[in-house]
Amino acid sequence: MSDVAAYSAVHSLRDGRAVRIRALKPDDRPGLLEAVRRSSPQSLYRRFFGLKRHFSEEEIVYFLNVDFINHVALVAETEEDGQPIIVGGARYVVQEPGQAEIAFAVIDLYQGQGLGTALMRHLASIGRQAGLRAFTAEILPDNIAMLSVFQKSGFRVGVEHEREALHIALALS
Repeated sequence: MSDVAAYSAVHSLRDGRAVRIRALKPDDRPGLLEAVRRSSPQSLYRRFFGLKRHFSEEEIVYFLNVDFINHVALVAETEEDGQPIIVGGARYVVQEPGQAEIAFAVIDLYQGQGLGTALMRHLASIGRQAGLRAFTAEILPDNIAMLSVFQKSGFRVGVEHEREALHIALALS
């Protein structure tokens, strides 16, 4: 496991709230499940391309078992009522040498605050240091907020319209 497993940085949202963007830990399971519970059906649909409220044990294990080499996951954590709470996350999974697929999720109460963009920057920094040259993503055509995150990333963005999704390619160099 690389030193990315200890990654941590503080970021301020547009409204001034502080979030800590850090590496996912195996004991984040309750926090991730709570973030899913707090997400709207529309947000979950946009992330998983279907109605998804519950996950199988196999899916949960997949989300939590990251090696920080070929599968890197970050969470965004803040405090509510004095307790740490996960409010978003991003990950990449290497698909082939130099290229990884990325995915993001931000709970509704924290959308529109620049969190997706911040997660993107941190993930891209980690990916470039790991030798990645490109990210890819699949998003639904109506997911304008996620498309905006990619377009504001500062990377060259390619968009291919496929039957039911947009295929996004980001050049990291």
